[in-house]
Amino acid sequence: MAAPTDLRLPRYPREPEDANAPLDFAGYRSTKLRHPSQPLVLLPQMLTEVTGPLLGPGRLGELDNDLTRQHDGEPQGQRIIVTGRLLDGDGRPIRNSLVEIWQANAGGRYRHTGDRWPSPIDPNFSGLGRALTDDDGRYEFTTIKPGAYPWKNHDNAWRPAHIHFSVFGSAFTQRLVTQMYFPEDPLFYQDPIFNSIPDEKVRQRMISRFNLERTVPEWALAFDFDIVVRGREQSVFEDEEDED
Repeated sequence: MAAPTDLRLPRYPREPEDANAPLDFAGYRSTKLRHPSQPLVLLPQMLTEVTGPLLGPGRLGELDNDLTRQHDGEPQGQRIIVTGRLLDGDGRPIRNSLVEIWQANAGGRYRHTGDRWPSPIDPNFSGLGRALTDDDGRYEFTTIKPGAYPWKNHDNAWRPAHIHFSVFGSAFTQRLVTQMYFPEDPLFYQDPIFNSIPDEKVRQRMISRFNLERTVPEWALAFDFDIVVRGREQSVFEDEEDED
């Protein structure tokens, strides 16, 4: 069978230089061991990258996007609703895209064997969730506001409260990772991951917006966080290995 001749693979403009952190940033010590030592090689997208496997609704569970109801008991901490839209570089919604989150609990501890600082593990909170965007590109999670935690990068180093986000395209090879912070966090000034973004205006795209209208009375606060995958207003994305 002859190969199709009308297949048009997507071409994307390069992102602005100030939209992402440098691969090696002196303030973030572990980048010294993680960043590539050779020039990067651009691999063009081929048929494999622009087709399946598909991430349909049948792959998600009923409580995957509600991290407060995944166990027998209720988790400790302030309930929050995190919602936003996944958009392309022209502001159009990206539909039926898988959005995943992972985070620390209210005490700032991950449910992970590598996290051993003396903050209690919450047996009713795993810190993992996923959702599909709707026709407007919107996703929504119900979760717990994470706490800050120490991470030994520098003297008395604490990470600001944050939630990790992963967004997928049409296949598993198309994945972008970013972090969402909370407004007016007092730890911004000393966090090298946050401050590795050269442009202050771009840095602000990582900070969610409090939304009183979306709060649920006597139940949960709400924060908006849009993710733009390309263009001048694109979100800040990180190396997949940097999961601190």
